[in-house]
Amino acid sequence: MSGNEADNRTTVLEGIHYATGRAVRIAVTGGRIAAVEPLTAGDGDKAGALPFIAPGLVDLQINGYDGDDFNTLPFTAEMVVKASRALWREGVTSYYPTIITNSPEAIEEAAGIIAQACDSDARTNRSIAGIHVEGPFISPEDGARGAHSAAYVRAPDWDMFERWQRAAGGRIRILTLSPEWPNSAEFIAKCSASGVTVSIGHTAATPEQIREAVRAGARMSTHLGNGAHLTMPRHPNYIWEQLAQDDLWSCVIADGFHLPEAVLKVIFKTKGAQALMVSDAVYLCGMPSGEYTTHVGGKVVLTEEGRLSLASNPKILAGSAQMLLWGIEHVVRTGLAGLADAWEMSSVRPAGFMKLDAGSGLTAGAPADIVLFDRQGDRIRPLQTYKDGELVYELEEKRG
Repeated sequence: MSGNEADNRTTVLEGIHYATGRAVRIAVTGGRIAAVEPLTAGDGDKAGALPFIAPGLVDLQINGYDGDDFNTLPFTAEMVVKASRALWREGVTSYYPTIITNSPEAIEEAAGIIAQACDSDARTNRSIAGIHVEGPFISPEDGARGAHSAAYVRAPDWDMFERWQRAAGGRIRILTLSPEWPNSAEFIAKCSASGVTVSIGHTAATPEQIREAVRAGARMSTHLGNGAHLTMPRHPNYIWEQLAQDDLWSCVIADGFHLPEAVLKVIFKTKGAQALMVSDAVYLCGMPSGEYTTHVGGKVVLTEEGRLSLASNPKILAGSAQMLLWGIEHVVRTGLAGLADAWEMSSVRPAGFMKLDAGSGLTAGAPADIVLFDRQGDRIRPLQTYKDGELVYELEEKRG
């Protein structure tokens, strides 16, 4: 089949719409959704055997997956391609590989390798919506710094950031920093003007510093409630202030370990449609439980329950070892959100916030980034994943 023939081919998918609960037929042509129509009464009892159908998941923060790490150098462009394809089995159709606090040279090198992967493989280029740099312009304070290495934390430096952006081929789209540093507002304004989304995280900033950052263009909070001191003033503090800022969207890690249910409930209620879910998955996601040595936090422990923390201080988490599907399952199981809201916090909302076409969801004209899944008890099992209308993952037993 020629490229033109493949582009013009129509694929028809049927499933239970994740939000409406109604059976629908979706026609896909040229990598985009051509039509979404209800199944008619003439289709009989077919709906009872259909899987759910939903937009592909969009993860704004992935540090690695299934043994592949975007932060342990050296790594290769081939590894990035492999990781990007592996994520399709988790229903992730767009994501932001995340480079965390490291030496300036290491961040530049990592950004360059990810750019090489995008340049060398069209599928990877379509899946990587941008690069997220988390640090090193974060708080040097214990607790707020989280598991990031204190040796590399530093003040914002525009020339340095431009070097990273050049290495990335302009692909850095998100930068997490703390606005507690002098001249942070000027730096944030430059980033914002250049099209980079500035996110506040790993911070010990005062409320006024946070307000100044928002005025300068900061638009998001990175894993709100985490990367924080174990104790802080009851009020004011940087968590309340970020919650109170109407122009800040809030990302949360809803894996059941990072935030208590009550905190998730407050963030969801306060932020409403501005609440987003991320995985913050590290390369240990999908790996057996045990003790590991990582670049992020040195020795870490992954428990059988799936919790990842520093070996030296179990109270400090070292990222997440779970993907977005786990978070969706958690908030649905605990009644914090229905399936539609939980899925949208992990797909169309982050896509829309980042101005991706995928923010249109399951509508005519939108990219055909689609996941078909079933539910077994409170678990979600992806059956097929489509990227731009192309079947990129199919569960083996379904294939058989």
